[in-house]
Amino acid sequence: MSRRTVAVTVATLAAVSLVLSACAAKSSSSSGSSSSGAALPAVSQLPIPPDAARPEGTGNAVCTGVTIGYAGAETGQNAQLGINIFNGVQLAINQHNQANKNCQVAFKKFDTEGDPGRAPGIAAQVVSENDIIGLIGLPFSGESKATGAIFEQAGLAHITPSATNTDLTKNGWKTFFRGLSPDSVQGQAVVRFMTDKLGASKFCVVQDDSDYGIGLANVVNEALGSKSDPTCKNNVTSGQRDFSAVVSKIITAKPDAVFYSGYYSEAAPFDQQLVNKGYSGKFVGPDGVKDPQFIKLAGSASANAYFSCPCVPGELVPQFASAYEQVSGGVAPGTYSMEAYDAATVMLKAIDSGIKDRAGMLNYIRSYNGDGLSKHMQWDATGELTSKAVYGFEVANGKIVYVGSIS
Repeated sequence: MSRRTVAVTVATLAAVSLVLSACAAKSSSSSGSSSSGAALPAVSQLPIPPDAARPEGTGNAVCTGVTIGYAGAETGQNAQLGINIFNGVQLAINQHNQANKNCQVAFKKFDTEGDPGRAPGIAAQVVSENDIIGLIGLPFSGESKATGAIFEQAGLAHITPSATNTDLTKNGWKTFFRGLSPDSVQGQAVVRFMTDKLGASKFCVVQDDSDYGIGLANVVNEALGSKSDPTCKNNVTSGQRDFSAVVSKIITAKPDAVFYSGYYSEAAPFDQQLVNKGYSGKFVGPDGVKDPQFIKLAGSASANAYFSCPCVPGELVPQFASAYEQVSGGVAPGTYSMEAYDAATVMLKAIDSGIKDRAGMLNYIRSYNGDGLSKHMQWDATGELTSKAVYGFEVANGKIVYVGSIS
């Protein structure tokens, strides 16, 4: 994916803002059946709140010397999830700066490679740059866990658009904010999705070794109870490519659905090997699997896949998608793109209000209460959003198709 920053013209920005404000249509049509046989109604366009915050603001902001940062994966096995976020932030900053000639907010990015071992060093670098008064990131739960205390000590507010491990808001950090529902919510929702919507009654749950994968699998297994078959419950490792032993157990168990708790780089070869060995059930993954890269890597085997995600598909808001593609080099918005855009917009509104330091940014976010494009943005004392939502998706005709709320 190209990571070029492309300036959006004033005319384009005005059209985007006007049409986004008026957009409130939703339509449904049959998405067709996947190979697993569950045809779900696809949604082709999403409504957005008429008062959703815009990064452009009034266009009268005045500021100097302020920077928003991004820390997260730009390279590495699951980099696409981080790139989706980075591009969403970049779009918001582009739109803001184009509309506010007297308030040019800088943007600095730092590549963690999605590695919890590398992330603390990157976090130390971020907090040492005093012009950074707010941070978007970190994308993954493991690296968020490893860096939260560093940001807390520095008083640097950071909003993650994607790290969902439930325990992240149980550390007492006052600077950590989550821009989506946690795994305690997603896990319950995906179980309802698999049982009620997909009609599955017997499951094999497989998890990777990340904080994200482990935490979500625990919630799912607890919610499934006796429906989770212990004979095929299994753990895999990050970077694993040979899943033959796990596949053999699953083929023997004959589940209706496999739930994989982890990321797309391992989920894709796992699903492919399952299908190649004759598995004909459903393959269900969470937000870490929901990416076009999964389809690209798994090939035709991906036709059996479904996903849950506490994220809103930005591609279904046409004007957002059009503006985003100018930043991404023609690539459609991905998982977390709109959440990142909304998180950056909150910070830009803080700057436009006169905030110029970390303490002011932190207090602004703590008291923020307003709609974004993706959801209502308001946080409780622990850093969790007060609104909870999870959505369902399926693979149909080689694409990820949104099928509605499952929360």
